Amino acid sequence: MATTGHGSHGPLAGVRVVELAGIGPGPFAAMLLADLGADVVRVDRPGGAGLGIDPAYDLTNRNKRSVLVDLKAEGGADRVLDLAERADILIEGYRPGVAERLGVGPEAALARNPRLVYGRMTGWGQDGPLSERAGHDVSYIALTGTLSMIGRPGEPPTLPANLVGDYAGGSLYLVVGVLAALQHARTSGGRGQVVDAAIVDGAAHLATMIHGMLAAGGWQDRRGSNLLDGGCPFYGSYETSDGQYMAVGPLEQRFYDEFVELLGIGDELPDRGDIARWEELRTAVADRFRTRTRAQWTEVFEGTDACVAPVLSLREAPHHPHLAARATFVEHGGLTQPAPAPRFSATPVSVRSGPARPGADTEAVAADWGVPGLAGDRADPAGR
Repeated sequence: MATTGHGSHGPLAGVRVVELAGIGPGPFAAMLLADLGADVVRVDRPGGAGLGIDPAYDLTNRNKRSVLVDLKAEGGADRVLDLAERADILIEGYRPGVAERLGVGPEAALARNPRLVYGRMTGWGQDGPLSERAGHDVSYIALTGTLSMIGRPGEPPTLPANLVGDYAGGSLYLVVGVLAALQHARTSGGRGQVVDAAIVDGAAHLATMIHGMLAAGGWQDRRGSNLLDGGCPFYGSYETSDGQYMAVGPLEQRFYDEFVELLGIGDELPDRGDIARWEELRTAVADRFRTRTRAQWTEVFEGTDACVAPVLSLREAPHHPHLAARATFVEHGGLTQPAPAPRFSATPVSVRSGPARPGADTEAVAADWGVPGLAGDRADPAGR
Protein backbone atom coordinates (compact mmCIF):
# COMPACT_ATOMS: atom_id res chain seq x y z
CA MET A 1 0.00 0.00 0.00
CA ALA A 2 1.34 3.40 -0.95
CA THR A 3 2.20 6.02 1.61
CA THR A 4 1.61 9.57 0.47
CA GLY A 5 3.58 12.71 1.11
CA HIS A 6 3.70 16.31 0.05
CA GLY A 7 4.07 16.64 -3.70
CA SER A 8 2.39 18.35 -6.61
CA HIS A 9 -0.78 20.14 -5.65
CA GLY A 10 -2.78 18.97 -8.64
CA PRO A 11 -4.75 20.72 -11.39
CA LEU A 12 -6.54 23.12 -9.02
CA ALA A 13 -3.35 24.55 -7.53
CA GLY A 14 -3.88 28.27 -6.99
CA VAL A 15 -7.65 27.99 -6.56
CA ARG A 16 -8.85 29.24 -3.17
CA VAL A 17 -11.92 27.74 -1.55
CA VAL A 18 -13.77 28.75 1.62
CA GLU A 19 -15.84 25.96 3.18
CA LEU A 20 -18.35 26.88 5.87
CA ALA A 21 -18.26 23.84 8.11
CA GLY A 22 -21.15 21.41 7.90
CA ILE A 23 -21.71 17.67 7.64
CA GLY A 24 -21.99 15.15 4.82
CA PRO A 25 -21.93 16.24 1.18
CA GLY A 26 -20.49 19.75 1.68
CA PRO A 27 -17.31 18.59 3.42
CA PHE A 28 -16.87 15.74 0.92
CA ALA A 29 -17.17 18.15 -2.01
CA ALA A 30 -14.60 20.46 -0.41
CA MET A 31 -12.34 17.45 0.20
CA LEU A 32 -12.50 16.57 -3.49
CA LEU A 33 -11.51 20.12 -4.43
CA ALA A 34 -8.68 19.94 -1.89
CA ASP A 35 -7.56 16.56 -3.26
CA LEU A 36 -7.34 18.18 -6.69
CA GLY A 37 -5.00 20.83 -5.33
CA ALA A 38 -7.20 23.72 -4.22
CA ASP A 39 -6.28 25.62 -1.07
CA VAL A 40 -9.40 24.83 0.97
CA VAL A 41 -9.91 26.77 4.19
CA ARG A 42 -12.61 25.28 6.36
CA VAL A 43 -14.34 27.75 8.65
CA ASP A 44 -15.09 25.71 11.74
CA ARG A 45 -17.43 26.83 14.47
CA PRO A 46 -16.53 26.71 18.15
CA GLY A 47 -17.82 23.43 19.53
CA GLY A 48 -17.65 21.52 16.26
CA ALA A 49 -20.24 20.43 13.71
CA GLY A 50 -22.15 18.12 16.03
CA LEU A 51 -21.33 14.73 14.45
CA GLY A 52 -19.35 13.48 17.43
CA ILE A 53 -16.55 12.01 15.28
CA ASP A 54 -13.00 12.58 16.46
CA PRO A 55 -11.56 15.24 14.10
CA ALA A 56 -8.38 13.17 13.83
CA TYR A 57 -10.33 10.52 11.91
CA ASP A 58 -12.55 12.71 9.77
CA LEU A 59 -10.95 11.96 6.42
CA THR A 60 -13.27 14.35 4.60
CA ASN A 61 -11.16 17.12 6.13
CA ARG A 62 -7.87 15.90 4.67
CA ASN A 63 -5.78 18.25 2.50
CA LYS A 64 -7.58 21.25 4.06
CA ARG A 65 -6.73 23.96 6.57
CA SER A 66 -9.03 25.12 9.35
CA VAL A 67 -9.80 28.40 11.06
CA LEU A 68 -12.20 29.00 13.92
CA VAL A 69 -14.83 31.69 13.48
CA ASP A 70 -17.98 32.18 15.54
CA LEU A 71 -20.42 33.49 12.94
CA LYS A 72 -22.84 34.52 15.67
CA ALA A 73 -20.28 36.67 17.44
CA GLU A 74 -19.60 40.30 16.64
CA GLY A 75 -17.32 40.56 13.63
CA GLY A 76 -17.64 36.86 12.76
CA ALA A 77 -19.44 37.46 9.47
CA ASP A 78 -16.91 40.11 8.47
CA ARG A 79 -14.06 37.67 8.95
CA VAL A 80 -15.73 35.14 6.66
CA LEU A 81 -16.40 37.86 4.08
CA ASP A 82 -12.74 38.86 4.29
CA LEU A 83 -11.89 35.30 3.28
CA ALA A 84 -14.58 35.26 0.58
CA GLU A 85 -13.12 38.45 -0.87
CA ARG A 86 -9.88 36.56 -1.53
CA ALA A 87 -11.46 33.27 -2.63
CA ASP A 88 -12.54 31.78 -5.94
CA ILE A 89 -15.19 29.47 -4.49
CA LEU A 90 -17.28 29.42 -1.30
CA ILE A 91 -19.25 26.36 -0.22
CA GLU A 92 -22.02 26.31 2.40
CA GLY A 93 -24.52 23.64 3.37
CA TYR A 94 -27.05 25.49 5.53
CA ARG A 95 -30.80 25.43 5.12
CA PRO A 96 -32.08 28.15 2.76
CA GLY A 97 -31.90 31.58 4.39
CA VAL A 98 -29.50 30.65 7.20
CA ALA A 99 -26.38 32.03 5.51
CA GLU A 100 -28.25 35.26 4.82
CA ARG A 101 -29.30 35.58 8.46
CA LEU A 102 -25.69 35.03 9.52
CA GLY A 103 -24.55 37.80 7.20
CA VAL A 104 -22.57 35.57 4.80
CA GLY A 105 -25.17 34.93 2.11
CA PRO A 106 -24.57 35.27 -1.64
CA GLU A 107 -25.55 38.94 -1.83
CA ALA A 108 -23.07 39.98 0.87
CA ALA A 109 -20.29 37.72 -0.44
CA LEU A 110 -20.69 38.73 -4.09
CA ALA A 111 -20.78 42.40 -3.10
CA ARG A 112 -17.30 41.91 -1.66
CA ASN A 113 -16.11 39.67 -4.51
CA PRO A 114 -18.12 39.82 -7.77
CA ARG A 115 -16.11 36.98 -9.31
CA LEU A 116 -16.89 34.56 -6.46
CA VAL A 117 -18.57 31.23 -7.18
CA TYR A 118 -21.00 30.67 -4.29
CA GLY A 119 -21.86 26.98 -3.99
CA ARG A 120 -24.94 26.01 -1.98
CA MET A 121 -25.38 22.38 -0.91
CA THR A 122 -28.82 21.28 0.30
CA GLY A 123 -31.05 18.24 0.12
CA TRP A 124 -34.23 19.85 -1.19
CA GLY A 125 -32.77 22.90 -2.96
CA GLN A 126 -33.12 26.63 -2.40
CA ASP A 127 -36.82 26.73 -3.32
CA GLY A 128 -39.87 24.49 -3.52
CA PRO A 129 -42.42 23.34 -0.92
CA LEU A 130 -39.87 21.21 1.00
CA SER A 131 -36.93 23.59 0.80
CA GLU A 132 -37.07 24.56 4.48
CA ARG A 133 -37.76 21.06 5.79
CA ALA A 134 -35.19 18.78 7.41
CA GLY A 135 -34.12 15.67 5.59
CA HIS A 136 -31.36 13.13 5.05
CA ASP A 137 -29.98 11.07 2.18
CA VAL A 138 -32.71 8.44 2.50
CA SER A 139 -35.44 11.11 2.27
CA TYR A 140 -34.02 12.59 -0.91
CA ILE A 141 -33.44 9.36 -2.82
CA ALA A 142 -36.85 8.10 -1.72
CA LEU A 143 -38.69 11.06 -3.24
CA THR A 144 -36.80 10.95 -6.54
CA GLY A 145 -37.66 7.32 -7.22
CA THR A 146 -34.03 6.28 -6.97
CA LEU A 147 -34.49 4.27 -3.78
CA SER A 148 -37.44 2.37 -5.26
CA MET A 149 -35.10 0.66 -7.73
CA ILE A 150 -32.74 -0.86 -5.16
CA GLY A 151 -33.46 -4.23 -3.54
CA ARG A 152 -35.23 -7.52 -4.10
CA PRO A 153 -38.91 -7.74 -5.13
CA GLY A 154 -41.27 -8.25 -2.24
CA GLU A 155 -38.71 -6.85 0.21
CA PRO A 156 -38.15 -3.29 1.50
CA PRO A 157 -35.83 -1.13 -0.60
CA THR A 158 -32.16 -1.61 0.24
CA LEU A 159 -30.37 1.45 1.59
CA PRO A 160 -27.13 2.11 -0.35
CA ALA A 161 -25.43 3.72 2.68
CA ASN A 162 -25.48 7.47 1.91
CA LEU A 163 -23.49 7.13 -1.30
CA VAL A 164 -26.22 7.65 -3.91
CA GLY A 165 -27.80 10.76 -2.39
CA ASP A 166 -25.30 12.68 -0.28
CA TYR A 167 -22.16 11.95 -2.28
CA ALA A 168 -23.17 11.03 -5.83
CA GLY A 169 -26.25 13.23 -6.15
CA GLY A 170 -24.93 15.92 -3.82
CA SER A 171 -21.15 16.31 -3.52
CA LEU A 172 -20.21 15.37 -7.06
CA TYR A 173 -22.83 17.62 -8.63
CA LEU A 174 -21.74 20.50 -6.41
CA VAL A 175 -18.14 20.03 -7.53
CA VAL A 176 -19.14 19.88 -11.20
CA GLY A 177 -21.26 22.98 -10.68
CA VAL A 178 -18.69 25.15 -8.95
CA LEU A 179 -15.94 24.18 -11.38
CA ALA A 180 -18.19 24.97 -14.34
CA ALA A 181 -19.10 28.31 -12.76
CA LEU A 182 -15.42 29.00 -12.05
CA GLN A 183 -14.64 28.44 -15.72
CA HIS A 184 -17.45 30.86 -16.62
CA ALA A 185 -16.15 33.47 -14.18
CA ARG A 186 -12.70 33.26 -15.71
CA THR A 187 -13.96 33.62 -19.28
CA SER A 188 -16.65 36.23 -18.70
CA GLY A 189 -14.58 39.01 -17.23
CA GLY A 190 -14.91 37.84 -13.64
CA ARG A 191 -18.66 37.38 -13.29
CA GLY A 192 -19.42 35.06 -10.37
CA GLN A 193 -22.71 33.34 -9.64
CA VAL A 194 -24.63 31.13 -7.22
CA VAL A 195 -24.70 27.36 -7.74
CA ASP A 196 -27.79 25.67 -6.26
CA ALA A 197 -26.80 22.01 -5.81
CA ALA A 198 -29.74 20.01 -4.46
CA ILE A 199 -29.42 16.31 -3.71
CA VAL A 200 -32.89 15.67 -5.12
CA ASP A 201 -31.81 17.17 -8.44
CA GLY A 202 -28.60 15.20 -8.61
CA ALA A 203 -30.14 11.89 -7.49
CA ALA A 204 -32.87 12.28 -10.11
CA HIS A 205 -30.30 13.16 -12.78
CA LEU A 206 -28.30 10.01 -12.01
CA ALA A 207 -31.27 7.94 -13.20
CA THR A 208 -31.48 9.61 -16.63
CA MET A 209 -30.65 6.41 -18.52
CA ILE A 210 -33.23 4.46 -16.52
CA HIS A 211 -35.94 7.00 -17.33
CA GLY A 212 -35.11 6.59 -20.99
CA MET A 213 -35.39 2.83 -20.73
CA LEU A 214 -38.65 3.21 -18.81
CA ALA A 215 -40.12 5.38 -21.58
CA ALA A 216 -38.99 2.87 -24.21
CA GLY A 217 -40.55 -0.05 -22.36
CA GLY A 218 -37.18 -1.56 -21.54
CA TRP A 219 -37.45 -1.02 -17.77
CA GLN A 220 -40.20 -2.14 -15.44
CA ASP A 221 -41.15 0.34 -12.72
CA ARG A 222 -40.81 -2.24 -9.99
CA ARG A 223 -37.85 -3.36 -7.95
CA GLY A 224 -35.81 -6.44 -8.85
CA SER A 225 -37.42 -6.98 -12.25
CA ASN A 226 -34.83 -5.62 -14.65
CA LEU A 227 -31.46 -6.29 -16.19
CA LEU A 228 -29.41 -4.13 -13.81
CA ASP A 229 -31.38 -4.13 -10.56
CA GLY A 230 -31.00 -7.74 -9.44
CA GLY A 231 -33.91 -9.10 -11.46
CA CYS A 232 -31.53 -10.71 -13.94
CA PRO A 233 -29.92 -13.97 -12.71
CA PHE A 234 -26.63 -13.20 -14.46
CA TYR A 235 -26.25 -9.76 -12.89
CA GLY A 236 -26.18 -9.99 -9.12
CA SER A 237 -24.44 -11.65 -6.19
CA TYR A 238 -24.39 -15.23 -4.96
CA GLU A 239 -23.52 -16.77 -1.61
CA THR A 240 -20.61 -19.18 -1.36
CA SER A 241 -20.17 -22.17 0.94
CA ASP A 242 -18.38 -20.08 3.57
CA GLY A 243 -21.08 -17.42 3.78
CA GLN A 244 -19.25 -14.95 1.54
CA TYR A 245 -20.41 -13.65 -1.84
CA MET A 246 -19.38 -13.48 -5.48
CA ALA A 247 -20.57 -10.69 -7.78
CA VAL A 248 -21.67 -11.84 -11.23
CA GLY A 249 -22.18 -9.61 -14.29
CA PRO A 250 -21.60 -11.36 -17.66
CA LEU A 251 -24.24 -9.42 -19.59
CA GLU A 252 -22.74 -9.96 -23.05
CA GLN A 253 -23.24 -13.41 -24.58
CA ARG A 254 -19.53 -14.18 -25.01
CA PHE A 255 -18.83 -13.30 -21.39
CA TYR A 256 -21.84 -15.34 -20.30
CA ASP A 257 -20.63 -18.37 -22.25
CA GLU A 258 -17.29 -18.21 -20.47
CA PHE A 259 -19.08 -17.75 -17.13
CA VAL A 260 -21.27 -20.84 -17.39
CA GLU A 261 -18.38 -22.92 -18.72
CA LEU A 262 -16.21 -22.02 -15.73
CA LEU A 263 -19.17 -22.45 -13.40
CA GLY A 264 -19.30 -26.01 -14.67
CA ILE A 265 -23.00 -26.33 -15.39
CA GLY A 266 -23.36 -24.81 -18.86
CA ASP A 267 -25.15 -27.84 -20.29
CA GLU A 268 -27.71 -27.91 -17.48
CA LEU A 269 -28.93 -24.30 -17.58
CA PRO A 270 -32.08 -23.01 -19.26
CA ASP A 271 -31.77 -20.47 -22.07
CA ARG A 272 -30.84 -17.15 -20.51
CA GLY A 273 -33.06 -15.32 -22.99
CA ASP A 274 -36.17 -17.05 -21.63
CA ILE A 275 -37.26 -14.59 -18.92
CA ALA A 276 -39.96 -17.00 -17.77
CA ARG A 277 -37.19 -19.37 -16.66
CA TRP A 278 -34.99 -16.79 -14.96
CA GLU A 279 -35.84 -18.05 -11.48
CA GLU A 280 -34.90 -21.55 -12.54
CA LEU A 281 -31.61 -20.21 -13.87
CA ARG A 282 -31.02 -18.22 -10.69
CA THR A 283 -31.58 -21.29 -8.52
CA ALA A 284 -29.14 -23.37 -10.57
CA VAL A 285 -26.44 -20.72 -10.39
CA ALA A 286 -27.02 -20.18 -6.66
CA ASP A 287 -26.84 -23.90 -5.91
CA ARG A 288 -23.57 -24.18 -7.80
CA PHE A 289 -21.93 -21.22 -6.04
CA ARG A 290 -22.79 -22.75 -2.66
CA THR A 291 -20.56 -25.74 -3.41
CA ARG A 292 -17.28 -23.84 -2.97
CA THR A 293 -15.78 -21.07 -0.87
CA ARG A 294 -15.29 -17.51 -2.06
CA ALA A 295 -11.55 -18.07 -2.31
CA GLN A 296 -12.04 -21.17 -4.43
CA TRP A 297 -14.43 -19.43 -6.83
CA THR A 298 -12.10 -16.42 -7.00
CA GLU A 299 -9.34 -18.76 -8.17
CA VAL A 300 -11.66 -20.32 -10.78
CA PHE A 301 -12.57 -16.98 -12.34
CA GLU A 302 -9.21 -15.25 -11.86
CA GLY A 303 -7.81 -13.88 -15.12
CA THR A 304 -10.95 -14.56 -17.16
CA ASP A 305 -13.52 -12.37 -18.92
CA ALA A 306 -16.45 -13.98 -17.12
CA CYS A 307 -17.11 -10.72 -15.21
CA VAL A 308 -17.08 -12.37 -11.78
CA ALA A 309 -15.44 -10.87 -8.70
CA PRO A 310 -15.38 -11.58 -4.97
CA VAL A 311 -17.41 -9.21 -2.81
CA LEU A 312 -14.77 -7.78 -0.50
CA SER A 313 -15.30 -5.95 2.79
CA LEU A 314 -14.07 -2.43 3.44
CA ARG A 315 -11.05 -3.80 5.31
CA GLU A 316 -10.27 -6.42 2.66
CA ALA A 317 -10.49 -4.13 -0.38
CA PRO A 318 -7.18 -2.25 0.06
CA HIS A 319 -5.28 -5.54 -0.04
CA HIS A 320 -6.64 -6.81 -3.37
CA PRO A 321 -3.68 -7.17 -5.78
CA HIS A 322 -5.20 -4.93 -8.46
CA LEU A 323 -6.11 -2.13 -6.07
CA ALA A 324 -2.74 -2.45 -4.36
CA ALA A 325 -0.92 -2.23 -7.71
CA ARG A 326 -2.81 0.94 -8.61
CA ALA A 327 -2.48 2.40 -5.10
CA THR A 328 -6.24 2.90 -5.08
CA PHE A 329 -5.93 3.05 -1.30
CA VAL A 330 -3.13 4.89 0.48
CA GLU A 331 -1.90 5.27 4.02
CA HIS A 332 -1.29 8.68 5.51
CA GLY A 333 -0.71 9.43 9.15
CA GLY A 334 -1.52 5.85 10.04
CA LEU A 335 -4.95 5.98 8.38
CA THR A 336 -5.81 3.78 5.39
CA GLN A 337 -8.02 5.70 3.00
CA PRO A 338 -9.11 5.91 -0.66
CA ALA A 339 -6.58 7.80 -2.75
CA PRO A 340 -7.63 10.99 -4.54
CA ALA A 341 -9.37 10.39 -7.86
CA PRO A 342 -9.27 10.75 -10.79
CA ARG A 343 -5.64 10.75 -11.88
CA PHE A 344 -3.76 13.33 -13.93
CA SER A 345 -0.68 12.85 -16.09
CA ALA A 346 0.72 16.37 -15.79
CA THR A 347 -0.60 17.47 -12.39
CA PRO A 348 -0.65 14.40 -10.12
CA VAL A 349 -2.70 14.55 -6.93
CA SER A 350 -2.00 13.10 -3.50
CA VAL A 351 -2.99 13.10 0.14
CA ARG A 352 -0.81 15.95 1.34
CA SER A 353 -2.06 16.33 4.89
CA GLY A 354 -4.31 14.54 7.34
CA PRO A 355 -7.65 15.76 8.68
CA ALA A 356 -7.50 19.46 9.55
CA ARG A 357 -7.98 20.04 13.27
CA PRO A 358 -10.51 22.79 13.99
CA GLY A 359 -8.74 26.13 14.17
CA ALA A 360 -5.24 24.69 13.90
CA ASP A 361 -4.30 26.75 10.84
CA THR A 362 -5.77 30.10 11.81
CA GLU A 363 -2.50 32.03 11.99
CA ALA A 364 -1.07 30.49 8.81
CA VAL A 365 -4.23 31.25 6.82
CA ALA A 366 -4.35 34.77 8.23
CA ALA A 367 -0.85 35.36 6.89
CA ASP A 368 -1.23 33.52 3.56
CA TRP A 369 -4.57 35.03 2.66
CA GLY A 370 -3.84 38.48 4.06
CA VAL A 371 -6.66 38.44 6.63
CA PRO A 372 -4.96 39.66 9.83
CA GLY A 373 -8.27 39.80 11.72
CA LEU A 374 -8.33 35.99 11.82
CA ALA A 375 -5.17 35.85 13.90
CA GLY A 376 -7.10 36.82 17.02
CA ASP A 377 -8.68 33.35 17.03
CA ARG A 378 -6.86 30.34 18.42
CA ALA A 379 -7.32 26.67 17.83
CA ASP A 380 -9.10 24.62 20.46
CA PRO A 381 -6.23 22.60 21.99
CA ALA A 382 -8.57 19.66 22.56
CA GLY A 383 -9.45 19.56 18.86
CA ARG A 384 -13.16 19.85 19.58
